[in-house]
Amino acid sequence: MNIDIDLITACIRRERKAQYELYKQTYRYLMSICIRYTGNYEEAQEALNTGFLKILNNLEKYQSNIPFKAWIRKIIVNTLIDEYRKNKKHVENIKYVEDFEELPVSAAFNDAISKMDTEQIHKLVMSLPPMSQKVFNLYVVDGFGHKEIAEMLGITEGTSKWHLHSSREQLKAMLTKMAFAVKTLLLL
Repeated sequence: MNIDIDLITACIRRERKAQYELYKQTYRYLMSICIRYTGNYEEAQEALNTGFLKILNNLEKYQSNIPFKAWIRKIIVNTLIDEYRKNKKHVENIKYVEDFEELPVSAAFNDAISKMDTEQIHKLVMSLPPMSQKVFNLYVVDGFGHKEIAEMLGITEGTSKWHLHSSREQLKAMLTKMAFAVKTLLLL
């Protein structure tokens, strides 16, 4: 995505055509982020519109030395986190874990993942419990650290680490189950 600085300038001047053009150029990218966090098209669309409004209202704060794509991604992710906090739908899924030690990262490579398409992987991630899903997305996909995730979600760093470990273990179990099912079918 390469957004022309003239388009950004026109958006700052509140030119509707420019704003609409920016929306069209960023829609797919921003919507993919929203879908990843909400798992629901209607919620994703609502979050996208709220986030895009924040982008438009803060364009004058954009610094051209920062990649525009990274800047708008941060605004959208923060909007999604704000919406999550506001709705507090999944409070019962938060598990508080204090003094959680760093878990060893599994170095094993699963060949099954390389044969899966993006949609299959997305479905597996979306089947995780909501808080684990958010931590997994923020850490693995968006590259945030546990300290940042803890601040965004209002949890401790240890709890963030626990959710990441738990989501990895759940995904590993799902992949193992899928591999076993495929192997069983091949033997029939």
